[in-house]
Amino acid sequence: MCGIVGYVGYRDALGVVVDALRRMEYRGYDSAGVAILDGNGGIAVERKAGRLANLEAELDVADGAKFAGTSGMGHTRWATHGAPTDRNAHPHRDPSGKLAVVHNGIIENFAPLRRELEDAGIELLSDTDTEVAVHLVARAYAEGPTAGDFTASVLAVLRRLDGAFTLVFTHADHPGTIVAARQSTPLVVGVGQGEMFIASDVTAFIEHTREAVELGQNQAVVITADSYTVTDFDGNSDVTSRPFTIDWDLAAAEKGGHDYFMLKEIEEQPTAVADTLIGHFVVDENGGRIVLDEQRLADQELREFDKVFVVACGSSYHAGLLAKYAIEHWTRVPVEVELASEFRYRDPVLDRSTLVVAISQSGETADTLEAVRHAKEQKARVLAICNTNGAQIPRESDAVIYTRTGPEIGVASTKAFLAQVAANYLVGLALAQARGTKYPDEVAREFAELESMPKLIARVLDTAPQVRAIARELAHVPTVLFLGRHVGYPVALEGALKLKELAYMHAEGFAAGELKHGPIALIEDGLPVIVVMPSPKGRAVLHSKLLSNIREIQARGARTIVIAEEGDDTVRPFADDLIEIPVAPTLFQPLLSTVPLQIFAAEVAQARGYDVDKPRNLAKSVTVE
Repeated sequence: MCGIVGYVGYRDALGVVVDALRRMEYRGYDSAGVAILDGNGGIAVERKAGRLANLEAELDVADGAKFAGTSGMGHTRWATHGAPTDRNAHPHRDPSGKLAVVHNGIIENFAPLRRELEDAGIELLSDTDTEVAVHLVARAYAEGPTAGDFTASVLAVLRRLDGAFTLVFTHADHPGTIVAARQSTPLVVGVGQGEMFIASDVTAFIEHTREAVELGQNQAVVITADSYTVTDFDGNSDVTSRPFTIDWDLAAAEKGGHDYFMLKEIEEQPTAVADTLIGHFVVDENGGRIVLDEQRLADQELREFDKVFVVACGSSYHAGLLAKYAIEHWTRVPVEVELASEFRYRDPVLDRSTLVVAISQSGETADTLEAVRHAKEQKARVLAICNTNGAQIPRESDAVIYTRTGPEIGVASTKAFLAQVAANYLVGLALAQARGTKYPDEVAREFAELESMPKLIARVLDTAPQVRAIARELAHVPTVLFLGRHVGYPVALEGALKLKELAYMHAEGFAAGELKHGPIALIEDGLPVIVVMPSPKGRAVLHSKLLSNIREIQARGARTIVIAEEGDDTVRPFADDLIEIPVAPTLFQPLLSTVPLQIFAAEVAQARGYDVDKPRNLAKSVTVE
């Protein structure tokens, strides 16, 4: 959460910083601010509560000469400590006005540090945990063993801080230098020609460079226009940071003519799934095999696992529920799916024969990262599914599958979710291959079916006009229920989550078999119920049972919106609205049935006048617990 950018170079820093904040606003939009070094011993700061547009309006009427510098930084905030007000917006400064900081995350020991500062007679002007950091650095710079040394002062303070944080400092006496650090929250360096960038996300600087460096845990970096130096918090330079080249361009981070990023990202799903699958099946003398992106686990180790845990949050958790069906079906190994936020607190039974699959789009999700660390402490092995090359979760894992979706800007996950589902199927096939529960030709056949799914997803996108029309009709209703069986149940959960996130309405997903155990009491005249039907061929028994459920709720006045396989005429008489998807193998059907639910949620939100990309109270990456 929170978007951070820093720049040192030859360009107009204000333009670079504001453009970067615009591309990162999805990370936080409670407030925004900039700090630009004017080169004459001063820092010009402007900050404003609310969306970035509020800050831009202030800058439009500000004295442009004040902001005419080639070094600076900016911030979009997702509030943790202190309300989203002007006074709590970043950057924060010390009393001299020469030192400024922006911050992502939480400084957990800020309360005693704040008391220490207040006891020393320092007045803090905000309710944030962030402000203590700038005052501590200012004091270290003014007195003691680090006096006058900007970098050493920052490092001395970093060693006192507890929590998960990214901090970026700039000082008017050092206008060509920015000092930044990370502890459990993301930070990446952009390496340009005669310019350097620091940001929480590569989208901040993709317009200017594709060369980047991923910082490791508990590392600091000093950037100037021509160099960067990475150290640990003690100042030791014998540390490892990972250079990489970004494999997408600026066009991928822009709307491309769509009203919202989410609509663009829904349409990009066939490509996202196809790109995620590329390179994961290699032909060999046995016909072919599944390979992972980074594999530090031998086939022998994959054979020895007797239990799998999947840990994730939000939409990634729903993708994990689908992984359970595939892995258990193909390998006969028991799978438990856990909310990452609960995983380590219930003391799960883990050992060297346990595989933990950690799913996180950003690779920095705080709860999932801590679940990974707990698993590693218990000697379990970890396989990460992640969309961010080199992020902390894959760095700490034993194997990785990257979902190659490019940037996903819309806060509500769409293409990343579908790519995670596809990646989970790769995990299942890799385990089945290693364990010998599927012959090589069977693995090849399943992979070929999976490869055919992007074309079918593209066909589902053709249903968009019909789904949007239904959504506009139902935009006024207070509640929508979702029903599914087998793999349709996680799809129902995901559909309900999308509607909650985007349209701020009551929505619940249920396993249809539980309907008569309580939820049927919610059915009343006119209540919309979206039903995800299984195939009448692949799951005939479940199909007939779910058909009975539809009859039961329709008899009680519900409006039934049914997602069913093309040619499933048995359901047509009981569907007030029928949305048809292509025929697909049972396990792969969620790659199709999820898409209409995404379109539905986005259209309801639009019809209700809400910002589809930036739902209230949410941020894209949850980097604090």
